[in-house]
Amino acid sequence: MIDDIYEECEMDMQGSIEYMQTQFKTLRTGKVTTQILDGVKLDYYGALTPLSQVATVLATDATTITVSPWEKNLLADIETAITKANIGVNPNNDGEQVKLFFPPMTVEQRQDAVKRLKKMGEDAKVAIRNDRRKANDNIKKLEKSKEITEDESRSAQENIQKLTDKMVQNIDNIIKQKEQDILTV
Repeated sequence: MIDDIYEECEMDMQGSIEYMQTQFKTLRTGKVTTQILDGVKLDYYGALTPLSQVATVLATDATTITVSPWEKNLLADIETAITKANIGVNPNNDGEQVKLFFPPMTVEQRQDAVKRLKKMGEDAKVAIRNDRRKANDNIKKLEKSKEITEDESRSAQENIQKLTDKMVQNIDNIIKQKEQDILTV
């Protein structure tokens, strides 16, 4: 029983870290990535469709992304969707594809990205603490219903705390590495 609670807690905490890392992909570092367009959707035959499902999205160099639609009549829709997404650049339509030219990041933009990075990290830590609280509550319920002893309960809660500390340290390490990536010119 305690092992099941521990495993579930560990899986939930790992999920929080993975979610944080997917959120990081929306942050701009010195080199642009196509993930910056992951949230862009357009109306495709009446359904909101992700950009990657109607066009080829490529980062052609460190500051340029090209979007080549599979159907040429979608160019204007893609351009509109990117403009509405407000990703910080204006799309350039050359009749064949849409190009996005990202200027080099200023020091201020890099510092703003680091602030958003740290906020995402704090959100992940809060999620991990919530997972810890949930696991501890389950352990306390087992103790209250006399399914485990007080010593087993205390030991299990200590193990959950050690897991929490390890996961929070993991988040701090990931954030430190990502911060270095963002601040490196």
